[in-house]
Amino acid sequence: MLMQGFAGFMSLLSLALIVFSGFALIDAAIRREDGYRAAGKQTKPFWMIILGIAFVVNLIFPILAFLPVIGLVATIVYMVDVRPALRALPGGGRSHRGGGSSSDGPYGPYNGGR
Repeated sequence: MLMQGFAGFMSLLSLALIVFSGFALIDAAIRREDGYRAAGKQTKPFWMIILGIAFVVNLIFPILAFLPVIGLVATIVYMVDVRPALRALPGGGRSHRGGGSSSDGPYGPYNGGR
């Protein structure tokens, strides 16, 4: 009985880890490339690769293995350090399709040096 409860808890914990890393991966994908540079963080491809590997590792390996713990650390670093820095940028660092003027730069309207 106790072992079944522990196995159920570990399954739920593993599922939560998969959802957490998946959310971080999707969040990193919707942020603008230049936002990472503006926030002084690693590049978008770097975080996409790291978070993608973390997501796949969480899908494949059991939670008590060593690799999911490393993936969890990478996901936590993204969520508590990189994501807040990107969200602090104007527009939240998100990609915007359409909208805006053709003279808009990545950080607002371009006024031609006036």
